[in-house]
Amino acid sequence: MTGIASCDASSGWQVDEAARAAIIAAYDLDRLRHSDALTRITDFAAALCGTPVALVTVLEETEQRFLSRTGVDMDGTPRAISFCEHTIKGTEPLVVPDMTADPRFLGNPLVTDAPHVRFYAGVPLITDEGMPLGSLCVIDMAPHPDGLTPLQQQGLLTLADNVMARLRDSRDAAAWRHRERDAREALGDSESRFHTLADTMPQMVWSTLPDGYHDYYNARWYEFTGTQPGSTDGEGWIDVFHPDDQQRAWETWRQSLTTGEPYQIEYRLRHFDGRYRWVLGRALPIRDAAGVITRWFGTCTDIHAQKVAAEEREVIAQELSHRIKNIFSVVAGLIGFTARAKPELGEVAGDLRDRITALGRAHDFVRPHSRDSQPALRQDSLHGLLGQLFAPYERGGDRGVRVTGDDVLVDDRSATPLALLFHELATNAAKYGGLSTDEGSVVVDVRREGDRIALRWTETGGPPVVAPTSEGFGSQLLEMSAVRQLGGTVERDWRPEGLAVTITVPADAFSRG
Repeated sequence: MTGIASCDASSGWQVDEAARAAIIAAYDLDRLRHSDALTRITDFAAALCGTPVALVTVLEETEQRFLSRTGVDMDGTPRAISFCEHTIKGTEPLVVPDMTADPRFLGNPLVTDAPHVRFYAGVPLITDEGMPLGSLCVIDMAPHPDGLTPLQQQGLLTLADNVMARLRDSRDAAAWRHRERDAREALGDSESRFHTLADTMPQMVWSTLPDGYHDYYNARWYEFTGTQPGSTDGEGWIDVFHPDDQQRAWETWRQSLTTGEPYQIEYRLRHFDGRYRWVLGRALPIRDAAGVITRWFGTCTDIHAQKVAAEEREVIAQELSHRIKNIFSVVAGLIGFTARAKPELGEVAGDLRDRITALGRAHDFVRPHSRDSQPALRQDSLHGLLGQLFAPYERGGDRGVRVTGDDVLVDDRSATPLALLFHELATNAAKYGGLSTDEGSVVVDVRREGDRIALRWTETGGPPVVAPTSEGFGSQLLEMSAVRQLGGTVERDWRPEGLAVTITVPADAFSRG
């Protein structure tokens, strides 16, 4: 092959020695040296050719090394006096019946001195790249005038092919070992970097096998929990969870393992000082190219300070909200006290007290609650808020006002104008409209129409309706709540069978979310 070796009829092989040395280095010659497989080959070659010596040689830069030897104790010779040096210059077997009759070897010390070699026959060992490595040869201290028989020559060629097969196996095995070693080193280096990174993180870091078996924790985990390395492997982690959180943590973890969904949960973890602290646990699956989970990596973040602060804020918010609720009660009481002192203000005072009570009922619905005071319905539910406002109009278990249609999220900002608005409608209906008779009723239908919400108030079964000739305070309050505070519109239809009011409000006016 170009750049490695070439051959012509006059000069034989022209070898690039640097390239040959690189190829030789790829073979694991030390593992093959004096191996049983090569020894059996040289033993058979010697027997086949009737010689006392047979060798497998490799020619290195200055030395000829014997990979296998039969009949001699030497491990090699200087390359300068090697017979195989001549063998690798050709592609065919080299047979020298009498070394003393060949001018190439007349001055060779192996011929002129001990062991007084007389006969040599060698077959070159040529790689797939066309590079001669050495030879398989047989040697005798007596001449062989007839050289080799055709069978012996064929046998040496076959045995040489067998030697090359062994050499290729050693080369491939060496390459595989080198790749494996490099992969191990790369993996070890990667793991070392990961452990270094993980140990410097403020979070506790852990990892599991695909089935959820915990097999790694960083130093921060052991520092936080005070446990011994390895003691929380497998399922041992559950022992440092608060007993009240263990079942919930197990269920959440199993759900993630089953579905492959990210894992996230807050729980209490036992600190090394024996107290439990709140932490946030998160984990994500690592998948291969086929999407199969190969590992889970997770973290535990200490959120105890934030959790305690949030609980304290919640307690304060509940206390403030409770006091505001009391203020509504006090104001309503003051209005009633004033009305008793001045009977002429009784009707006005009653209306004002009812409005204050409605505002208090709306506030109580959306305010922060404890577990014990939590409303039955969601606090961000418009249906729930309206249900609270219309509770006074129930008739023996039947609601005088029915709420239908879509539910909408509300917050404390929209609760006040909504309470004033619907309290005013309900009060007027109770005095003059659909709630003033036993047969009458009201339906409030809520519909989402694009980016707006339509609230339709429909009264039926009351006295015949007559449109007012002028706007009163109630109408002004309705406009103020729906238009000015909620940014909506109000349309009234004074139907004889009952008042119908349509209030249209932008959807984002109901809730900051």
